[in-house]
Amino acid sequence: MFELSGKKIWVAGHRGMVGSALMRRLASENCDLIAASRSELDLSRQREVETFVGDHKPDAIIIAAAKVGGILANSSYPADFIFDNLQIATNILGAAHLHDVTKVTYLGSSCIYPKLAPQPMAEDALLTGPLEPTNEWYAVAKIAGIKLCVAFRKQYGRDYISCMPTNLYGPNDNFDLNSSHVLPALIAKAHAAKIANAKTFPIWGSGSPFREFMHVDDCADAIVFLTKYYSGEGHINVGTGEEVSIRALAEAVKGAVGLEAELVFDATKPDGTPRKLMDASRLHALGYRHKISLQEGIASTYEWYREHELAETSSPG
Repeated sequence: MFELSGKKIWVAGHRGMVGSALMRRLASENCDLIAASRSELDLSRQREVETFVGDHKPDAIIIAAAKVGGILANSSYPADFIFDNLQIATNILGAAHLHDVTKVTYLGSSCIYPKLAPQPMAEDALLTGPLEPTNEWYAVAKIAGIKLCVAFRKQYGRDYISCMPTNLYGPNDNFDLNSSHVLPALIAKAHAAKIANAKTFPIWGSGSPFREFMHVDDCADAIVFLTKYYSGEGHINVGTGEEVSIRALAEAVKGAVGLEAELVFDATKPDGTPRKLMDASRLHALGYRHKISLQEGIASTYEWYREHELAETSSPG
């Protein structure tokens, strides 16, 4: 066990959705939290990162920082996505090794798995087939980060581990319809339809694909659990092991928002992959299971959206 109490923990990327959830979760661990904004620390600058780690001397680092974006962003800026994410991984892991940081937890993404990986996707599916072309630049960088953790373990005996979260949602999610993922987009669209007293609620595709969703607070809890109790070479999937159809997801969002409109599916729009589910059996075998149900999570996320996103957009100036 890696005891967190009394330790100095640096959460890299503390202002993102996962990073902010980690900061909330770690507040109950009696540890000294370290954080730096982008203006204070440029993670793409090796010397800056090495100096920061040397000055603060964290006992553990959780790498939640990443350059992220949807299909359009990945397609438009492939060099940025692979280069920036490679820099984040190599600079932080290199600085951790240089300054003898005891524990590092590196966060990846479910997009590391092959496009046609068997469902549910188990950890050993990694590098067994071609990646999804629309996000391969991000995926390659994340795979390199995983392998860098393994390499430091093999050569230097470092306790560096990797976690692969599934689709996440919750506070600090991206609700911009031009770049958001399906669940926050549904919440924003459903709220707009409710305000407009719309009779119909249009949904892209047939509604038949299945997806997995995990509340970001559950994800943060799982990451802290693994940081404390896991010390293996193989990366660990972080998910619920449960899936829901897009149709059922839209109905759940309707219920949480209080929208009375009828769902209308646009079959001319693409469905994407029919099924995308992480195999969470290794996480479950270690003794961790998620706590927040999808229905409860959607309801609390909608409340957060109303209190933060809408209040921010409606405030003067």
